[in-house]
Amino acid sequence: MAKIVLDTSVIINGLFTAQVESGNIRNSEIIIPQAVIDELQSQASQKKDQGFSGLREIKNLKDLSKIFGLEIIIQGTHPSSEEIRMAGRGKIDSIIKDIAKKNQATLYTSDNVQHLVAQTEGVTSVFLHSIFKEEELEFLKYFDSETMSVHLKENLSPLAKKGKPGSFVLTKISDELLTRDDLDFMAKQILNTTKFSESSTLEISKTGASVIQYKDYRIAITTPPFSESYEITIVHPIVKLNLDDYSISAELMERFADRAEGIVISGPPGSGKSTLASGLANFYHGQGKIVKTFESPRDLQVDPGVTQYSKLDGSFDNTADILLLVRPDYTVFDEVRRREDFLTYSDLRLTGVGMVGVVHANSPLDAIQRFIGKIELGIIPNILDTVVFVKDGQIEKVYDLELKVKVPTGMTESDLARPVIEIRNFENNALEHEIYTFGEENVIVPIGKKPQKVGIEKLAEDKIRETFKRYDPQSEVEILSDNRVRVSVDKQAIPSIIGRGGSNINDIEKSLNIHIDVVERDSSSNPGSGDLPFSFSESKTSLVLTVSKEFTSLHADIFVNDKYVTTARIGKKGQIKIPRRSDVAKNLMQLANSQDEMRIYLKDF
Repeated sequence: MAKIVLDTSVIINGLFTAQVESGNIRNSEIIIPQAVIDELQSQASQKKDQGFSGLREIKNLKDLSKIFGLEIIIQGTHPSSEEIRMAGRGKIDSIIKDIAKKNQATLYTSDNVQHLVAQTEGVTSVFLHSIFKEEELEFLKYFDSETMSVHLKENLSPLAKKGKPGSFVLTKISDELLTRDDLDFMAKQILNTTKFSESSTLEISKTGASVIQYKDYRIAITTPPFSESYEITIVHPIVKLNLDDYSISAELMERFADRAEGIVISGPPGSGKSTLASGLANFYHGQGKIVKTFESPRDLQVDPGVTQYSKLDGSFDNTADILLLVRPDYTVFDEVRRREDFLTYSDLRLTGVGMVGVVHANSPLDAIQRFIGKIELGIIPNILDTVVFVKDGQIEKVYDLELKVKVPTGMTESDLARPVIEIRNFENNALEHEIYTFGEENVIVPIGKKPQKVGIEKLAEDKIRETFKRYDPQSEVEILSDNRVRVSVDKQAIPSIIGRGGSNINDIEKSLNIHIDVVERDSSSNPGSGDLPFSFSESKTSLVLTVSKEFTSLHADIFVNDKYVTTARIGKKGQIKIPRRSDVAKNLMQLANSQDEMRIYLKDF
């Protein structure tokens, strides 16, 4: 009788059993090393599928032995626990090969390394490998052009999400109930693709859970004890979008192209975050940038020129060490979830790499909050400059972050100034939230629109403003409390309001019976709004610009065609007189062809 030794690989994948069933092997002595059985038992004890599969195959061989004239023999000694632990480094394979050499038997294996070593040592070896045929994959029958994902579970009918992000329906594909054998068969098919197909990768392998990326299908397989029953979930992107397919304003597109280098794309699961991230990666690649991705699993739909990295030795931190050596311009991090992911994202951004991170969040504010506590508050704006919120496949909101030292909105005392992160709506620049330290806590405070004041408060403001209008017609009044107000006026008007030794402001406070804080108005000369009506005339000695008499004694800036010319004091009767022989007058007459080209603005208006 021919002697055949089987190794672990050819038992687990069932290829030797298939050879027996096809009639290719008959009347032979089949030697199964004791080390193989012990290794399979160890794997089964750890709830690993290959252990159970291998033990079932040995039982099948024994059942087939009488039909095909086979003699099944268990040979060899029990390996030590250390040898079983070292199985991944070839220790068990070496024991199996020695048994084949001792019995002058033919070694059957599906391990190419084992096959080559056996031939090197003069052991006759047969290499069995599967011929992979894509059309045989069972799960493909559940997909069509509208299927986003398929959900297969033991003792339930197959379900599928059909539609597009934000608009899909969970549909029963068929009334057939799936059995454990059905799911086990599909799982084996899928796992085998990782061995024989270059387009399939085993991304995650844990006890009871595996994640496989097959082409653009992301497949998650869970089994007991991790899940209570067998389940297979397959996700398939049905659209590939570029930035032109989104409703992106010219300002936002300019920011993506020129300024944004710390982008976070946020949104709930299935909202289209990864699709937008893929579009950004392809956009930057099209701009001539070097683009890499961090993914686990690697399922972004990116151009061939974009290299997709996974975890190196189980950590993205190790991947980052390699990334810095290849000098990318942009890196897309899909998805930032664990604390170490946030730290890796932050570290790469601070080294100067443009980062695009994908974060699960129900709002753009939630995405920002996920960074708080993981990195120092003060450096958040240096890491996140643009937060994009995606919902139903479209960009719904964009936030801009900036760090300022100021008194937080709602506080009044100047000594309460502190570093504040302003969160503004990118489209209208409206301040919506502030982040700062209050006591020992980091707080996020919403900033609401100021309500229009009515009633007694409005009358009080008008009365106080009327008092200060003679010093600055543009004075602003803010009521801080029942007995305290802040008045913002032009810098030039402050000395007149205070008076010598504070005598004037004391008299005003006594007359109004309140405490008044006088501060400089926070504004700048802006040649785009707030110009004063005036008339132009000439006398024998001067150019005369006449405004309203209420502005007498104030200072004004003069512009011609939006070009600054001079600052002058408004004299009696609201007149600004510029001597004809002065350089200012000559410059003014050279620049202005008519009065329509001239503008007058109150200083600091």
